[in-house]
Amino acid sequence: MSSHRFTYIVRSILVATGTLDVARKIRSKLGRQLSRKAEKLIENDPEYLARVAAEISTFENDEVVHDLPSIFHYWSNKYLLPTIQTFGFAHPDDFFIKQLVKVIDTDPAERVVFISIGAGNCDTELRVAQGLIALGYDNFSIECLDLNPTMLARGRDLAREHGMERHIIPVEGDFNKWKAARPYHAVLANQSLHHVLQLEYLFDAIFDAIKPVNGVLITSDMIGRNGHRRWPEALSIVEEYWSELPSKYKYNHQLKRQEDVFVNWDCATDGFEGIRAQDIMPLLSERFHFDLFVPFANVITPFIDRGFGHNFDVRSQFDLLFIDRVHSRDESEIRAGRIGPTQMFAVLSADWTRPTQCIEGLSPEFCTRKVDSS
Repeated sequence: MSSHRFTYIVRSILVATGTLDVARKIRSKLGRQLSRKAEKLIENDPEYLARVAAEISTFENDEVVHDLPSIFHYWSNKYLLPTIQTFGFAHPDDFFIKQLVKVIDTDPAERVVFISIGAGNCDTELRVAQGLIALGYDNFSIECLDLNPTMLARGRDLAREHGMERHIIPVEGDFNKWKAARPYHAVLANQSLHHVLQLEYLFDAIFDAIKPVNGVLITSDMIGRNGHRRWPEALSIVEEYWSELPSKYKYNHQLKRQEDVFVNWDCATDGFEGIRAQDIMPLLSERFHFDLFVPFANVITPFIDRGFGHNFDVRSQFDLLFIDRVHSRDESEIRAGRIGPTQMFAVLSADWTRPTQCIEGLSPEFCTRKVDSS
């Protein structure tokens, strides 16, 4: 039995006996000590400080963080949408809204407090809050934690502009040394976990932060190789399709360079992009139960993402047929277990008695790469 499953059993006993608040005060004191320890580990590390500076610089002027090329939307609408609709949602914002509705409905009389880890400009959180209000839910707030003060300032202005200051609460802080000051009904992580260096520390902090009854971690994130590189078994397939493409499809719009030979670029070289992406699944599995797990995409990603996706034209039959072929191969290789998915939607809890909803044949265990190698 893992230590976190044991903790779940102990917490269940504390809830049943009405002594959880006492235990939480003790845990809170220990948590503050651990937080100070984590801070000391990284606050004087020159490499860490350099990565922080690079991360802030990268996103400081990025007002549309999740903007994607049109070919991505062609692919997602044709292939990803039908899959996620079977789980009751239609897009990432809808995913968070639907999951938060479930949380609120467990105790509709209580004011519900959520926190979003790595919220950036708080734009996703604002849309999610607006979606909840449109459904008749008003008794909630979303704290938006982020390292970047410039992005949080934009989030604060955005909330004020839409009259949402009561629901959107920007909070400056580093999730590598964050410790919850209160219990939360849910923790949100939207494309942020793959930026975390101290994953073990953060996941333990989240485990302690979510309410023991019906508290959840809701995440949409990257779970592939560190730095968003392809593992060798996937890289060979990417290179196979890359060799088919004319030169005009090989300009990298993010790095502003031509790549006639595909470069298995490590995005974590300077900042935190994908710094420990490959550790997310095994560490989550050690600490949480997967209530919902919807994995997808590997080989297709370089062709539809921000780097090269802008080279494809949704009006071109050649381009669409190429994307269709790559997706079909990608899907068959993932289902056969020869390559693993690199992205997921997931809901996790500290309750191992719940069933796991997932795509048939693609359980969290099946989709976690076993080889411990970078």
